[in-house]
Amino acid sequence: MTPLGAVALFAAGIWAGGINAVVGSGSLITFPTMLALGFPPVVANVCNTIGLVPGSLTGAIGYRAELKGQRDRLLRLGVAALISSLIGGMLLLYLPPGAFNVVVPVLIGVACVLVVVQPRLNRWLRARREHPRPDGGPWLWLGVFGAGIYGGYFGAAQGVLFIGLLGSFLDDGLQRINAAKNVLSLVVNAAAAVLFIMVAEVDWLAILMVALGSTIGGFLGAKVGRKLPAPVLRGFIVCVGIAAIIKLVYG
Repeated sequence: MTPLGAVALFAAGIWAGGINAVVGSGSLITFPTMLALGFPPVVANVCNTIGLVPGSLTGAIGYRAELKGQRDRLLRLGVAALISSLIGGMLLLYLPPGAFNVVVPVLIGVACVLVVVQPRLNRWLRARREHPRPDGGPWLWLGVFGAGIYGGYFGAAQGVLFIGLLGSFLDDGLQRINAAKNVLSLVVNAAAAVLFIMVAEVDWLAILMVALGSTIGGFLGAKVGRKLPAPVLRGFIVCVGIAAIIKLVYG
């Protein structure tokens, strides 16, 4: 990799880390950058997942105030994210590269719809729940499990999926939901990263450049994201989700 390529990955990492902290979809920046630099798709995906872990960590730390009182909920949902991310990572290594080309845009589209209708859907669900569950119940656990498989497989826009799910099943504010999303994304990325380091081909220089950039971006993204009003954040999430669909469908 040339010095210019290293700088490009570092810059892409900053932008991706910031986007991931606010909503998710940072992989739509770093992954194409790696492809443009000549990395094979699977190697690029593996290196991208590993490199974005530090940014996921700084993004989660940046939202630590919003994480107060969510430990039990995140421990339960984190188990689903951990197990499913390993399944998704194995699918990446052993399934044909185009296996999810149709499913992924559909999932992101559904997540965007959930984000838009979340306030009304939340009220509707709350009115019909006799005993509201702070952890979202079994359907949220299964939803996180499914999103974790996707995150371990590719990861782009997994944040949109998580926010759509958490916002629909949890009676909580959007910023606290975003904080929970950051933790679940960290679990997914970290678990998949460990798997990839053990069994996949990696390029450590590329990983280092993305990691350095995403660390800075995650910190900056958290500072910005925490100040956004809920309607603005919701609109930003939907815009990123639509951009992700367009990018995945039309390249």
